[in-house]
Amino acid sequence: MRALLVVNPAATTTTARSRDVLVRALASELKVDVAETSHRGHAAALAVRAMREGTDVVVALGGDGTVNEVVNGLLTDGVHDRLPALAVVPGGSTNVFSRALGMPAHPIDATGAILEALRSGHSRTVGLGRADDRWFTFNAGLGFDADVVHRIERRRRAGEPTSHSRFIRAAVAQFFTSDRRHPALTLERPGHDPVDGLHFALITNTAPWTYLGDRQVQPSPEASFETGLDLFAPRTMRTLFTLRYVRRALMGTTPLRSRRLLRVHDLTEFTLRASRPIALQVDGDWLGERDSVRFRAVPDVLRVIV
Repeated sequence: MRALLVVNPAATTTTARSRDVLVRALASELKVDVAETSHRGHAAALAVRAMREGTDVVVALGGDGTVNEVVNGLLTDGVHDRLPALAVVPGGSTNVFSRALGMPAHPIDATGAILEALRSGHSRTVGLGRADDRWFTFNAGLGFDADVVHRIERRRRAGEPTSHSRFIRAAVAQFFTSDRRHPALTLERPGHDPVDGLHFALITNTAPWTYLGDRQVQPSPEASFETGLDLFAPRTMRTLFTLRYVRRALMGTTPLRSRRLLRVHDLTEFTLRASRPIALQVDGDWLGERDSVRFRAVPDVLRVIV
């Protein structure tokens, strides 16, 4: 089998030594080519080429941003039966997609799991989400969380390291400096009346939505790769209520239910419109501001080696 290993050398836990160990291990089962990314969008371009050249497996070594680029590259020509399989070796600080698949957290252990799956022929097919023309694997967001992602990206470009504590500080700062009085979002979905008065929206394709260290954050614990998308959209951003749903999201698997919160499970298609430009993120990657975004769930899109 032919494989391409796409390596993000800037990923949090990626080193030249670990990369070389992974290459030697993968070469025991695959004919491996290695490509390092050098700029934003490079992983997607590498995946496009691998897909069009008939590569059997693309292995992404990096964080969720690298995985998202690879997935979007693989699906550039749409969904078809010649798509390479995807394997993920976690190399970032959070690695939500890899962990949601049940892969080991350490890159060496994850590589061993991939090799075992290749030998046994084991894989699974997962559904993905789309935000307009951008695919996402585990989550997307409009508003608050996307603004937090943007804060983190600005700090990263300034040379500051990413950490979970920095994420918490950025979230607190964004909460107290954002407009919490004037909700901007309206939900539109086929066969239903529009729902307005929404402050921000978390869209999940699996649970958990993300992690804080070893703790799962689950605003929509019913979400999964086998169902449609889940929507979590507060109608208020008052401090006490916000603390309540943050606490519930950190506690476990019981969904929070309230008249001040819109939660919808297993959505196939919907559109979120904004009365003012609002930030969009997918898989932790800030994509700028939008006036509206159409979201779709696409089942059984991608074969993943697990």
